[in-house]
Amino acid sequence: MNSQLVIAGQSHSVDWYLPNAGSSALMVLNHGFSRGCGNLRGTSKAIAEKGVMVLCVNGDMTAGNPALASALGDLMTRRSLTPPAGRPLPRRYIVGGHSAGGHFASELGRRLDANGYRDFAGAILFDPVAAGGFTANVEAISDGAARPVLAVTARPSITNLFNNSREALVGLDNPYVGIQLVWSRYTLGMPTGGSCHIDVEGENSDAIGVIGAGCSANATQTARLREFGAAWAKDLATGTRTGAYYCTDANVVSSCGSKVRSLVDLSLPLAAPIR
Repeated sequence: MNSQLVIAGQSHSVDWYLPNAGSSALMVLNHGFSRGCGNLRGTSKAIAEKGVMVLCVNGDMTAGNPALASALGDLMTRRSLTPPAGRPLPRRYIVGGHSAGGHFASELGRRLDANGYRDFAGAILFDPVAAGGFTANVEAISDGAARPVLAVTARPSITNLFNNSREALVGLDNPYVGIQLVWSRYTLGMPTGGSCHIDVEGENSDAIGVIGAGCSANATQTARLREFGAAWAKDLATGTRTGAYYCTDANVVSSCGSKVRSLVDLSLPLAAPIR
């Protein structure tokens, strides 16, 4: 459902995805730079099908738009959001985003943490592109590994600034922060093929996304990304842990659950826990 949401005195077009039954949490899942909420429709639906209400704000995501993230975080802390269709606002919050929207999510999560919001559950990021302050933001969200910070990343490319969020993610106290999806070959020593920066958009991408990413969404990778993201969202929403989607120690593949082991540390195509 599309509606208008006033944030810091400015009206924004927002998309809501409402589970058929009750909602265990609200996840703010934001689009990337020069993209829109419609580009995340399929991924948002996959998460909502797990009982998690999803909100996406259409806005300028340049450098993660810290001002908008902080204002939205304050609105959420005050519990001043009103979901459509008479649905109650869940108490538990998750932050998430794609590309520059991943940095937006980090800013939003840091604000919720700074505000002392007690029911903040953690973050799920899709090939995030970091801007200034990203490391401090995800450290605040993690709170010394008290909260999960999870990510699905694509192969290194110009579009994701060669996985520039990786150092901040692997530097967290969290023993597992997600997976990097496969690439299919090496060309001149660089991984190519397989995963794409816009896999999270899948069938909802467009020519601008394809040109900007330099690749098309891979249907297999989109399905994998949505499966992991939706499973993680359900776990963060309900305080559970579906072991198949995690590793006890990202450096030890034998500690990983079946869904992770089915993807990682093969020959080629290659995928691995983020470590």
